[in-house]
Amino acid sequence: MVLFNKKKRIQYLGFNDIWFSVIGILIISLITNYLFNNPSERASIELVLIGWFASLIPTICDWCIIRFILIHLRKRYPDFKDDLKRIIFLLFAIICVILFVDFTMGFLLAQLFTFLGFYSTHMVILKVLLPVFLIIIMTMAIYEAIYYYVRLKKSIRDEEQTKQIMIQAQLDTLRNQAQPHFLFNSLNTLRDIIDQDAKEDAKGFVDNLSDVYRFILESGNTNLISLQKELKFAKAYIHIQSERFGDNLKVNWRIPESKQMAMIVPMSLQLLLENAIKHNIVSRAKPLIITIEIKEDYLVVSNKIQTKSTQIPSTKIGLKNIEKRYQLISSKALIINNNGEYFTVSLPLLKASNQNTTHENTNC
Repeated sequence: MVLFNKKKRIQYLGFNDIWFSVIGILIISLITNYLFNNPSERASIELVLIGWFASLIPTICDWCIIRFILIHLRKRYPDFKDDLKRIIFLLFAIICVILFVDFTMGFLLAQLFTFLGFYSTHMVILKVLLPVFLIIIMTMAIYEAIYYYVRLKKSIRDEEQTKQIMIQAQLDTLRNQAQPHFLFNSLNTLRDIIDQDAKEDAKGFVDNLSDVYRFILESGNTNLISLQKELKFAKAYIHIQSERFGDNLKVNWRIPESKQMAMIVPMSLQLLLENAIKHNIVSRAKPLIITIEIKEDYLVVSNKIQTKSTQIPSTKIGLKNIEKRYQLISSKALIINNNGEYFTVSLPLLKASNQNTTHENTNC
């Protein structure tokens, strides 16, 4: 339960509210005791305590129920864009809870005290409830202010972390593409094309090589990019690799036009293609066939596992990088499946609204 679990209290409330709750309940019960009862009629300590008890019980019920609703609403509407909706629901819940609890408990306590032989003047009057509404609303406003501040700090921290990871991904990709063997293979391929006097092919190859580097540089400042742009980048990369491997490398593109405006993490598809080429045999006897398709709301990249005899050790840095970026940007995670025959990675397709809201969206 959130009430007894410190970690969950901090997660949904922004702080450990045990003492805040205890002190708040005591203060509100004392105030309501004064409002609901005539001090001149309390001639003994016994009557004072009874009056306070009659205010304490409804206050505890009000606080616990409203606190429970507050946590439930935060679970259901966690984003900054949902703050107004959540607060409206909370205000409505406060009014309903206080009316129901105070009228019900007031009546029951009055009957109890009468049964015990006390003359009870504990009556609930709407105009007396108005200060109670205001006090509870101000208390919940403190909860909201703390929650907002904690989320704001976290969103700023996450955004900075996302930027760092994006920059690192950009540098890693640039480093991979600038490795001597990549440049050596690319230049050798270009030389072969020129030797064949295929000027148009040479121009196309250079254009694709240029597109690869341009995309890497331009995508460094974005957390999400359209699938259409990512596909253009991936196809430019595959065109370069196809000049090297020829028909031994085949990519089946099964992407409908209707899905190409979905959003995806930049360079994620290219990294998956690069990993497939790096870790599998690509030869005439064993052509590497990579399938890229849409399944539900995922971009699925799969290939048959064709392990090299001299396997390059896998650090899985590329997959971890993609996985971490998705964790920071969205609640949806990529799915990795290796059944021994096929290696499949499913990248979630997102909308711009799926992105975790950062402090830029809070109008601060």
